[in-house]
Formats: sequence, structure tokens, C-alpha cells
Amino acid sequence: MRALILVMDSVGIGGAPDADRYGDEGADTVGHIAEACMAGRADGSARKGPLRLPNLVALGLGEACRLATGRVPPGLDGQAQDGQFGCASEISKGKDTPSGHWEIAGVPVPFDWGYFPRRTPCFPADLIKALCEQAGLRGILGDCHASGTEIIAEFGERHMQTGMPICYTSADSVFQIAAHEKTFGLDRLYEICLIARRLLDPLNIGRVIARPFIGAGARDFKRTAHRRDFSVPPPGTTMLDLAASDGRDIVTIGKIDDIFAHRATGRNLRGDGNMALFDATLKGLASLADGGLLFANFIDFDTLYGHRRDVVGYAAALEAFDDRLPELLTRLRSSDLLIITADHGCDPTWSGTDHTREQVPILAWSTQSSSPIGRRTGFADIGATAARHLGLPAALHGAHF
Repeated sequence: MRALILVMDSVGIGGAPDADRYGDEGADTVGHIAEACMAGRADGSARKGPLRLPNLVALGLGEACRLATGRVPPGLDGQAQDGQFGCASEISKGKDTPSGHWEIAGVPVPFDWGYFPRRTPCFPADLIKALCEQAGLRGILGDCHASGTEIIAEFGERHMQTGMPICYTSADSVFQIAAHEKTFGLDRLYEICLIARRLLDPLNIGRVIARPFIGAGARDFKRTAHRRDFSVPPPGTTMLDLAASDGRDIVTIGKIDDIFAHRATGRNLRGDGNMALFDATLKGLASLADGGLLFANFIDFDTLYGHRRDVVGYAAALEAFDDRLPELLTRLRSSDLLIITADHGCDPTWSGTDHTREQVPILAWSTQSSSPIGRRTGFADIGATAARHLGLPAALHGAHF
């Protein structure tokens, strides 16, 4: 008896009930990608024809979309044959990665994060002064809201010449530091991020993210898989904490350990991209002891395609993930529970480059229950269900389905 939670980062299925508060009323990541594919607006060398997700549809993705929006996206018709389906809306106030994952694990975020204003410079002068003094920096570049790839292209060469790191933010509660992996050094970048993490705690900033990149110039700069997130710890007892306290085997995949500030995250397996992360998931499952928990994040949907508004790439990534699902399903035991979900949206057809406030799918595979999941208020029901399946103590938040 084991439990697996796979988070398809940013794979939202329609605006949340409060999406209008965030300027996201009408956002629909999966629905709009499917519509673009069907209409030919996503045609290209990597995209021909409708969105094809037969395995996710068999688990109930199309019907989860119907619950969330009242319609099934084109190409995703089909009854759930292999699992139970539902959808959930977030009760935490943000639409960011930590809030979504913490709520999945049973801890909604009860406070407002700190954010940086949309002006240039956007960071407080005393913060940057302290960072430069404590980290021994001549100064910083950027100091604005920006797309990560665009700001590296703009400032990367100057960074390599001056040794000044590139600091920027987004609509999330985040302070991002980009630096060249070779000329600046990974250890140096991580050291500066740790200093920034301490300085940013009083401002209630959720994450400091190290964004290393390589390349000789703006035309070939590329971010690497050595990203690290320096998060504040969750403000309550998570499903991971419950499992660790009970001595359970825990395997986390991708950036889950960073998101939870390395608290109760067990053995962490990394991978460069979704397919490598899927390989790591299969490897982690093979070693997961009875009664154990596996928690995985698949980052490419969000980082490579959602934020970059790449409909073609997002569609291909969804199909590649779907193609791999049978490998996982055939490795499950009859006593296992698998839940596939998301943490927020990032509609690549939407304006801007930020996350979108959306409902998320809940697709569950289990031979132990055929109960409908339905529409859920709060992501914490996911963690509560996994905890109950494993016989762990009940969390403070969430109702099992």
C-alpha cells in the first residue's frame, strides 16, 4: 500500500471562482490549448491536429474539465474508465507554487505574501545595499519585473563582464537571481541566495530562486537544471511531516524538496526536464517501501511553456507526459493510490507571463474505491485522501474523498 501524488505544474482547467480578483476570469490552460490545437492555431513543426491525451482522458481529465467549466475541451471527450475524477479550487490567497503545493499537502496559506511593486527599480534600496555589502557585490543588474529568459538575454553579457548578478521578480512572491554557471559559479550563486533569503524573511517573500545559465552570448544563453529554490518552511504540519513522524518511506521528485524547505522530504531525485523527472518517478516508485509516499513535481509545463506562452510546446509536453503514463500505471500494485493534479494555472494564451488563478484536476487511480470526487473547495482534500489511504493521522485541513 503506497500513495503517489504527481503535480503537473500549472496544468489548470479553468478559472477559479475568485479568478476575477486576479485578473484571470476566463483563463483556462488545458481548454485553451485544446482549442488552439483543434483550430490549427498551434500548428507548427511540432504540432499537427487536435490535442491527444488518451491516458489522461481515461483517468477522467475531460470530465474534470466539464466539472470545472461546464464543457469538455475539444479532443478530450471520453468517459473516465480507469479512475475517479474531480476538480478543486484553491483557498490560499496566492496563485504561486509554494501555496499550491503546501495546500495539496494539507496546509493552506493563511496570510498574504509580500510582493514587489511594478516599477523600476522594484527592490527596496536598503535591501540591495545590504545584499551587496554582505555578499561582496559591486552591484546588481535588472532590479525589475521580467521574464527570466528575456532578462538573461538583455543583461547576461554585461553580467559576465562585471560579475554583477541579475536580480528580478514576477507577479509571484519571489526574488530571482540569475548568474552564469561557469564564469560566476554555482556555489557563489547559492551562497548569495542564502544571504538574500535571510534578508527577505522580514518582507515575507516566499522564495529566492537561483537561476543559473550557460552560454557565450545572448543568442545562446540557456538556463540549466541546477536551479534551486530557497523557500520559507510551510506554516503548519504537512502530509510529509505526518509521514516522516510515522517513520514512513518518503521519495520526492524534482523541486518538491525545495518547495517544502527540505523538511520531511525524504530521498529526493532530480531530473533535467519532464521526461527525466518521469524516469526519476519510476525509479523512486521501484524503491518505495510499503506504506510509503511519493510526491513529484513536473516543472516543464510551467517554466518552459506556460510562462513563455508557448502553446505548441505546452501541447507537446502534455502529450509526452500522457504517453509515459502506461509505464507508471503498469507498475502500480492493487493496493496503491495514484493522484494526478496541479498547483495553479499558467494559460499560454493569456496576457502577460504570470500564473493564472485556475481550478486544478484531481485524477485518482485506486482499486480500493470508486466514489466520485466531484468539485472540491481547497486542495487539501488531496493530502487528506493520501494520508487516509496510508493510515496516517488526520491533518488539520482537508476532507478525504
